[in-house]
Amino acid sequence: MTANFTGSLRLLVGLGWPLIFGVAAFGNWRREHRLLRRIHLDEEHSVEVLALGFPILYFLVIYLKGTLTLLDAAVLMVIYVLYLWVLKKVPPREVEEIADLEAVPRRIMSLPRRGQIAAIVVLFAGGGLLLYIAAAPFLHSMLRFAVRLGVSEYLFIQWVAPFLSEFPEKLSAMYWARRPGKSSMALMNMVSANINQWTMLAAMIPIVYSFSVGSPTHIPFDEFQRAEILLTVAQSMLGMLLLSNMSFHIVEAGGIFVLWGAQFAQPHLHKEITIVYFAWVAYELFMTIVVRRRLAALDAFGRVWRAHAARSRSVPAA
Repeated sequence: MTANFTGSLRLLVGLGWPLIFGVAAFGNWRREHRLLRRIHLDEEHSVEVLALGFPILYFLVIYLKGTLTLLDAAVLMVIYVLYLWVLKKVPPREVEEIADLEAVPRRIMSLPRRGQIAAIVVLFAGGGLLLYIAAAPFLHSMLRFAVRLGVSEYLFIQWVAPFLSEFPEKLSAMYWARRPGKSSMALMNMVSANINQWTMLAAMIPIVYSFSVGSPTHIPFDEFQRAEILLTVAQSMLGMLLLSNMSFHIVEAGGIFVLWGAQFAQPHLHKEITIVYFAWVAYELFMTIVVRRRLAALDAFGRVWRAHAARSRSVPAA
């Protein structure tokens, strides 16, 4: 569980975010023959950026106490529900058109309302059934592969399982990243996935485990698992701080990718990589608090919230 959870989150940030930048830069070069240096975020994207910080900070508490409990699950679920509530209050500026969608969702959206609901329910139920049938054989097959290849089972599950499970989501984000003006939407697709995994995915773990045991219980972490969680927290915290400037620079994408690649190639260096991550976090905090004296994402969220609140008050009067 810990291997899959930490590996999935680190893949999203360390590989997914730089890949989005790379695809967007490649598309920009093909269209304009110009190097893309920065992906700029819309002010509405400040919701996702700030929301990412809350579960990351709470996971520091989980790391310190060394357990994941049902109370932690409740807190994480509350964070996710609040995130959805704010998203509903502050919808994104950019609206997706049916023509922008890929083939399958475009076909579903072209159906009548009842057809849309039926197709979504069938796909959701079918996906759940496939997961129920395939999850156990998939896990046991990976464990056998790890033994046959002479690779640590923990590391094999940490990287191979999340890569396969996250592949459709990454492919969808790449589709958006290559289109003009959609790179920020693609990046937020990944950030939303991060929020979902830090909150709902993590919250479901002790709940499902308690059901399987037959009574309320918690999940304890040993020192190795705590170190993996801390490394994952450090990486995501850095990613959140980088995006808090409401942009994603080529140097930042490259730096995150290099650190992820170093830890992937040399797993025994996780302590050193964690220190580097937190050193970079400290630098970003210094630049934000002392030099800039402002958090751009917080300022953007304030403007967006006030604008939408004003618009909501004006609607009844109209």
